[in-house]
Amino acid sequence: MQKSFLILLVVAVVGAFTIYRFVPDLPAFLTYLMGIVVAGIVFIVSKSSSQTSTATYKGPTKTLYVGNLPYRVHETEVKALFQDHGPVTSVRLVRDRKTGRRKGFGFVEMSDAGADKARVKLNDFIFQERTLKVREARTQETFNNRDEEE
Repeated sequence: MQKSFLILLVVAVVGAFTIYRFVPDLPAFLTYLMGIVVAGIVFIVSKSSSQTSTATYKGPTKTLYVGNLPYRVHETEVKALFQDHGPVTSVRLVRDRKTGRRKGFGFVEMSDAGADKARVKLNDFIFQERTLKVREARTQETFNNRDEEE
């Protein structure tokens, strides 16, 4: 909350200086007030647009492993691809910790039914000249059990 207030304050000051530059005859308090109004509008619009882009699906979900992704692909492109098959809750593309580059795989969390459809339709699907590998992601529990068996 404090960070957003600080951003709002900075935008208000910048807005006040901008308005004062174009209309120097206005009193300083009016330009600052107009800057606050403009900053508030920008803040409200940006907050509402970010809320609409997040998933509103509340039912059961599955996480899919998506391999052989193009290294330059973005989360929004992967989300758009999977949304054709059901509501997508989140997309996480794995990056190298040292370089920050994507590793070519990631995880998509989506509705149960959508995940099943996407797994069938998108496994071996050509996406940006790469053949995707889509599998149901292993949970930490199954991953640990597999390590114990070895």
